[in-house]
Amino acid sequence: MSSATYRTLLRAPGAAAFFLTAAVGRVGIAMTSLGIVWLVYGATGSYATSGLVTGGFAVAEALAGPQLARLIDRFGQSRVLPPALLAHTLAVGALLASVHGHAPAWLMTAGGVLAGATIPQLGALSGARWAALLRGERAAELPTAFSLESLANAVAYLAGPFLVSVLGAGGHPMLGTLLAAALVLSGGLALAAQRRTAPAPESSAFERRRANRSLLRPAFAGLIGFNLSIGVFFGATQVSTTAFTVQHGAADAAALIFAVSSCGSLLAGWLYGLSRWRAASRVQLVVAVSGLALASALPPAVGSPLGLGFISVLTGAAIPPILVLLSVLTDKTVHPAALTQAFTWLNSASAAGSAGAAALSGWVADVAGARYGFAVATAGPVVMVLLAVIGLRGHDRDASRTRRVSAAR
Repeated sequence: MSSATYRTLLRAPGAAAFFLTAAVGRVGIAMTSLGIVWLVYGATGSYATSGLVTGGFAVAEALAGPQLARLIDRFGQSRVLPPALLAHTLAVGALLASVHGHAPAWLMTAGGVLAGATIPQLGALSGARWAALLRGERAAELPTAFSLESLANAVAYLAGPFLVSVLGAGGHPMLGTLLAAALVLSGGLALAAQRRTAPAPESSAFERRRANRSLLRPAFAGLIGFNLSIGVFFGATQVSTTAFTVQHGAADAAALIFAVSSCGSLLAGWLYGLSRWRAASRVQLVVAVSGLALASALPPAVGSPLGLGFISVLTGAAIPPILVLLSVLTDKTVHPAALTQAFTWLNSASAAGSAGAAALSGWVADVAGARYGFAVATAGPVVMVLLAVIGLRGHDRDASRTRRVSAAR
């Protein structure tokens, strides 16, 4: 293992520039949703209203994100990002004006919807640039690049919510939303200005049809299932962990458990990216999701927040390899001209799974207790194991068929 692999990647022409500017914008994206919660609650004193506006933002982001990504794949990042960022900035401005003016809840929700529909997924754009940069002779370095992306995402979702919570708790919720919008705008514009590393847009109608057909393949549907399932794990784990600590009279321990899990995830992602693995990606995926399934079955057996904290380190460590492998398999499955759409669809699937599981596990925790809420979280990794095994068998059959045809020739 050597950190030179990360340094080598970032020394590639233009790589450090697009990675770091996208990372800045990611922090803003990570701040936006929670920032809306603080903003609306600070003005209305209602969690119901803040949840409604935030929910509108999340749903719009999940549904409109792939459509925006489709435009980016067709016309290029440099052409689509500036107007999208301008629209997002105006939408955030409209939301701030409606909240400051104590507008009706439906009008604030409309502002949240517009903000969600126009926010670009800068992580997907950065991932597409890595895939274009490392295609061909450097394809073996792609897992390390996606590990770097995973680390950037983890850091963003540690730093972003922390920043916006500090500002919100300090009585400056509007400043948190403004800072989030400024980071998204500055990071996105800086990324759009870097034309040299941007993937080439679709060049013909025939290529567009090929690219769109690749999104309809059963293999990509399986990847959607993976991300939906990992979203189930995320959403149910967050709610169940919070409920568990509250039931044990240690509500403050929830934040510590999440922090410990995130730190374990960061370390595991760093080490995974530094390693050169000989096993095929699909085999690695079976091992990783099996480990997550086993670890996620342990929380119902623990009796204290301390024990849950130890288990959260195990589950957190299993996440980065899974996310990296899903990105690698997506690059192998989808036509390059549709890669931004593919990454964005996977993000939307994860968000949908997280939202549904959070609601279900919350209901289960209220009715039967937090221990049973963890059963919802376990369901996600179990489904991923089934999908990984089915995908591995299908891959083996295809490889065997290819060898027989080659021998016959």
